[in-house]
Amino acid sequence: MVENKGSDKVFNYVVLVLMLLFTAITLVPLLFVLANSFSSADMVNKGAVFIIPKEVTFENYVSVLTNSDILMGFKNTFMYVVIGTVIQLFMQFTAAYPLSRKDLKGRSFFNIYFSLTMFVSGGMIPLFIVVKSLGMLNTIWAMIIPGCVSVFNIIVIRTFMQSLPWELQEAAMLDGCGNIRIFITIILPLCRAVIAVMLLYAIVGYWNAYFNSLLYITDRSLFPLQRVIQQLLVANEMSGAMGGAGAGSQALKGEVLKYVTIVVSSVPLIVMYPFFHKYFETGLMVGSIKG
Repeated sequence: MVENKGSDKVFNYVVLVLMLLFTAITLVPLLFVLANSFSSADMVNKGAVFIIPKEVTFENYVSVLTNSDILMGFKNTFMYVVIGTVIQLFMQFTAAYPLSRKDLKGRSFFNIYFSLTMFVSGGMIPLFIVVKSLGMLNTIWAMIIPGCVSVFNIIVIRTFMQSLPWELQEAAMLDGCGNIRIFITIILPLCRAVIAVMLLYAIVGYWNAYFNSLLYITDRSLFPLQRVIQQLLVANEMSGAMGGAGAGSQALKGEVLKYVTIVVSSVPLIVMYPFFHKYFETGLMVGSIKG
């Protein structure tokens, strides 16, 4: 017994040290970006800022929050998040519910058919041709429709629904409830945990959307926030490469604004995550293990 307790203590200390190390690896870059975003351009240019701001200023944030392109990117991204999240949740839950029903004819075929799409795909070029043929280029739907349904998420939701007592649905059917009413009034209220997890996944996916805009969007008025930030970084590098005092000053300002835009674009997700964290174990883990 004594040896086991001693080994447990050693194990706990090792785990504690590793967790502190992982925390530092994660936290230091965040503090570095945050400190640079609040520091003056001169201090950032000298490389004098690490995790503590030097010559603290809020001018950098004022410049970003009053920049018309940044505000446009925020507006577009917010639109993509709201519309895309609603469509994604609707499509995935309405697909998962029939697959979870024991009385669905051809259930095995549909499960295999859906699963195959996780391993076999047409590729980027056929997808681009399909999006172009449907007339979605340079529209908001090019940012929302492609990839709005994840088979992995459908499988997780389906497995979670299968873990719910089948007797509930049988009792509802005996009382005269139809499938739609059972789904809305019985199944969905019991799926709050997995709904929260899928909601977070959808919001994060659309908020960080960049590649779709690179493929399908050339109209600047439809650029999401991540694409606007990318163009800001490219413009900063080009202005710095041109040389000259004016160009160097502009590049220096862009270097500081780079850190500010990273903070501004990340804060909404960081603030939102703790409200969803408590649902992860009951939502994602239960949905992926049981069944």
